[in-house]
Amino acid sequence: MLDIKFIKTDNPKPIPGPENPLVFGTIFTDHMFVMDYTEGKGWHDPRIEPYAPISLEPSAMVFHYGQEMFEGLKAYKTDDGRILMFRPDKNIERANNSNRRLMIPEIQAEDFLQAMKELVRAEQAWIPAKEGTSLYIRPFVIATDPFLGVRPSYTYKFMIILSPVGAYYPEGLDPVKIWIEDEYVRAVRGGIGEAKTGGNYAASLAAQMKAHEEGYSQVLWLDGVERKYIEEVGAMNIFFKIDGTVVTPQLNGSILPGVTRRTCVELCKSWGIPVEERKVSVEELEKAARTGALEEVWGSGTAAVISPVGHLRYEDEVFQIGDGGIGELSQRLYDTVTGIQLGRVEDTFGWTVEVK
Repeated sequence: MLDIKFIKTDNPKPIPGPENPLVFGTIFTDHMFVMDYTEGKGWHDPRIEPYAPISLEPSAMVFHYGQEMFEGLKAYKTDDGRILMFRPDKNIERANNSNRRLMIPEIQAEDFLQAMKELVRAEQAWIPAKEGTSLYIRPFVIATDPFLGVRPSYTYKFMIILSPVGAYYPEGLDPVKIWIEDEYVRAVRGGIGEAKTGGNYAASLAAQMKAHEEGYSQVLWLDGVERKYIEEVGAMNIFFKIDGTVVTPQLNGSILPGVTRRTCVELCKSWGIPVEERKVSVEELEKAARTGALEEVWGSGTAAVISPVGHLRYEDEVFQIGDGGIGELSQRLYDTVTGIQLGRVEDTFGWTVEVK
């Protein structure tokens, strides 16, 4: 168990009231968690301290070689005042999978969970209670060694910051428009596509800007080899309901294994809905859209939870999904996941962890 030192801020910030709109990722709480790593010593000096800029050498390896990992999950306040986290064990598991791929020292799961719980507990006044809001938790690790040379760092910082947030997409649950990208590539099998690391997102920016200029919310990536199989959206995994069957691209080493993705798969199976995790080609989607077999499309992710897709564009063709509105299954998934997260739907799966 970590012996976490708590250094309280002398200058607390005003907490946004329910009348204040919460734009995703723009407001941060008073404190952050920090723990250091030194080779030969391991992880040490865990502490909660005032949220503030961090000081690093200009030669810190994270700036030059991109060795960093990050995660994202949320804490929620229930109607009866409890604080719940949703499937934090899966985020911790994925974080350490990313760490192994990026040659970053792993963090003991129980220490990781303790750090998040203690920080959330200390900042619980920041958890918004308005419908559709939550406290976003951003753990991350950066390489801090002041060295120019390609090797794993000998020193790291593990940090956790918190942000009260509203909807990730301005559209909320209104269906978004997605651009299927056929020029740029995000990741390839054997690379770092399945790790949650900044390099994957930097690689997505050019296509993202191109899509935004055309009025599309996100980019849907194709595989990097044959350029014909669907992989994932820039900030989400993707699902298709085709002739009554839920289909999602199989994890292949270049797709991020989303926690909400896994939740959707497990919920659909528990409801008796057939689910297939397999290759999905653009050609198959085009055919399904033209024949009416493509009944629903939605994205899944921690930030958006469920994001229905109303239109898909590939090359010069635009496909409307159904009537362009949210589908019945997308709505059911959203209602169930958010209901469990908020303690309004019974958690028969044991997915929530209470912060006491």
